[in-house]
Amino acid sequence: MDKAALRRTLIDQRLNLPDRLQRADALQQVMRFWLIDRPDTVIGAYWPIKGEFDPLPALHRWKEDGELQGTPQRRKIGLPVIDKQRKTLSFHAWYPGCPMEEDAYGIPKPKDTEILAPTLLFVPCVGYGGGGFRLGYGGGFYDRTLAQLQPRPFTVGLGYAEGYVDDFEPEPHDQPLDAILNDNGVVWPVPGLPGK
Repeated sequence: MDKAALRRTLIDQRLNLPDRLQRADALQQVMRFWLIDRPDTVIGAYWPIKGEFDPLPALHRWKEDGELQGTPQRRKIGLPVIDKQRKTLSFHAWYPGCPMEEDAYGIPKPKDTEILAPTLLFVPCVGYGGGGFRLGYGGGFYDRTLAQLQPRPFTVGLGYAEGYVDDFEPEPHDQPLDAILNDNGVVWPVPGLPGK
């Protein structure tokens, strides 16, 4: 499997989806319903690039919903900041209007906000396959980070239905995700299978 070529093809397809906005709306709904019964109060996510699904509107609504509960919950959202030495990620508090700066890759990151320890982590998927495995951009940041985080957060991949790769072959270092959501709903673990 030529992952570099597959990555280019999937990114190009995603950028050219004629109904990407409708798919994004559908995935926002899927995400919001999926979050309803989660106990988490600190969630890590990502700043969308290259046509990725944007999880931040749904997470901002989740944060606001926590403040409206009978016993208000102080919920926090974290975005990744790259540790250049270890090539891993830490998560820093994000909120609309917080100070931002670009990282070495030109991706906005929170500037001088507190470091968080998410119990739930939403991860972008260029592509994904069975078993909860994802195709990222090839830098290995999430795989290295997930291999080191203790306790490990519950990890959820986000992507569009077109990102599914039927014959995806994970490599030994690939860290499987606990769940994957797309614009059609939950695609991993497969709903209805025994034990799921």
